[in-house]
Amino acid sequence: MTLTPQLLEVLRTHVAGRVVGADDPAWDVERGAWHLLADQRPAAVVHVTGADDIAATIRFARRQELAVSAQPVGHGASPAVNGTILLRTGGLTAIDVDIASGVVRVEAGVRWRDLNDALTGTGLTSLPGSSGDTTVVGYTLGGGLSWFGRKYGQAANSVRSFELVNAHGDFHRVTHESDPELFWALRGGGGEFGIIVAMELEPRLAPEIQGGRMLWPIEHARDVLRAFADVTATAPEELTLWAWLLNLPDVSFVPEPLRGKWVAAVDSTFLGSEEDNEKLLAPLRAVAEPIADTVARVPLSGLGSIAQEPDEPVPGLIKTVLLSGFDSDAIDSLLEVAAPGTPSSLFAFEVRHLGGALARSDESQGVAGVIEEPYLLLFGGFVAGPGMAEMIEGAIDGVEAKMAPWITGHNIPNFSTAEPLTTLYSAESLDRLRAIKHRVDPRGTIRGNRPIS
Repeated sequence: MTLTPQLLEVLRTHVAGRVVGADDPAWDVERGAWHLLADQRPAAVVHVTGADDIAATIRFARRQELAVSAQPVGHGASPAVNGTILLRTGGLTAIDVDIASGVVRVEAGVRWRDLNDALTGTGLTSLPGSSGDTTVVGYTLGGGLSWFGRKYGQAANSVRSFELVNAHGDFHRVTHESDPELFWALRGGGGEFGIIVAMELEPRLAPEIQGGRMLWPIEHARDVLRAFADVTATAPEELTLWAWLLNLPDVSFVPEPLRGKWVAAVDSTFLGSEEDNEKLLAPLRAVAEPIADTVARVPLSGLGSIAQEPDEPVPGLIKTVLLSGFDSDAIDSLLEVAAPGTPSSLFAFEVRHLGGALARSDESQGVAGVIEEPYLLLFGGFVAGPGMAEMIEGAIDGVEAKMAPWITGHNIPNFSTAEPLTTLYSAESLDRLRAIKHRVDPRGTIRGNRPIS
């Protein structure tokens, strides 16, 4: 359903931000998300200017027996927002870095590239992921798998406080002391428990960062993956490696020599000196001379460029699974099903090394908890035209079947909008989340990308 013109006018009298309904010429743009395949059908869109707009919209929605959802960008968009009043929080972009007290405050629309820029030169970092385009809040509510997660754990566990508007339209600051159960749920449970206005994060030390990408011709893929497996078997927590098989498209933004070709790659970050980093990467360099190599000291502001993920919206289908290991048999199976060098509807296969602090349990953690699996496998393709979605889905099914001996059946919230909740949380955690949801929002006024109840 969509709001009638009369109700839209009523809503406009209560908020300072712009209200957009289905009768607006730009409606299809306004209701869209960064994830272009998500066909969102909200009741209306409100571009909020602050907590007062959020509170007023929630109270209006309750009177109309509607739900509200928050979405600054839409990287994790899902059909769950259908029928809700969609709160665009992308305009809330304040950042406050207080080095003396060791606190960083970010509003709901702050993107990682902006926070990375703000912290560059301070010797501190938060826990950013691979893309600079995602928002800090959205990423953190789903756990937050960072370049530095092996050293410092998931981003959700670095949160000190949340500032939110609850399901009744009231503003609250939530901490471990004020509401330990809700604080636990917010750190990894998604956007089901309130509309976040801002968060306070605890920054981490990062006086020197090495990072970049090494690229090899595809004929070296097996040796590159084996060297990757060997290095990650003993890697210190300061080192993070992600290996790729890339099926590069024949388009203008790909350098001429690589267009339309398969390549093998390894992305890395290291919290330490260039000398120590080079020693750790030596087995990879020994495979063959890379055809491209950007590994060097990197400022925090340059971190988002390492994985070269697109900032512009793309119509893609991505699947992520967690792996119990990545031994020689797993490598052989991956190469067999990927068939690098041959035509494929899939454009990328990525293996991320996890472990370290990500796997260590701590009673102070939120529901994001730990990731026990040592590796993550991500793969997918671009939906470039009619019929491509079905083709890509079939190829994804084939990869899952081939890698089944290593797939654990668990997943990570940030990497999934369609997976069953039972793959994201334990039965005990899911029961606890549902009890908290019922306490703070019994009418279901707040709706995230993955409804809990």
